[in-house]
Amino acid sequence: VQLQAFGGGLVQPGDSLRLSCAASGRTFSNYGMGWFRQPPGKEREFVAAISWSGSGTYYAASVKGRFTISRDNAKNTVYLQMNSLKPEDTAVYYCAARQGGYSSSPDWYHYWGQGTQVTVSS
Repeated sequence: VQLQAFGGGLVQPGDSLRLSCAASGRTFSNYGMGWFRQPPGKEREFVAAISWSGSGTYYAASVKGRFTISRDNAKNTVYLQMNSLKPEDTAVYYCAARQGGYSSSPDWYHYWGQGTQVTVSS
């Protein structure tokens, strides 16, 4: 499956942004999806994950209550709605996929998108 993440940009603290990840090539609805991010100079870290049906979601503690992951299998797209953005949310955001369940471990995923930059700054 091929993944393309987009929707990043430069926003101010407190703003909202929605990232999208479009998938192609396989049956998207069979895949668990995850969002990860890599802040400048740091390791890649887990943000959120969602099951193939959308009924199961999981969030990193740092974003829980501010970010929402969702998916539209008819559009082969997974979303990350980010509210109340903080400067520490600045990172390159990646989407990832693997057939089956979902996980917070980047090693579990087989497919990765190219990343989209999110910068939160006043």
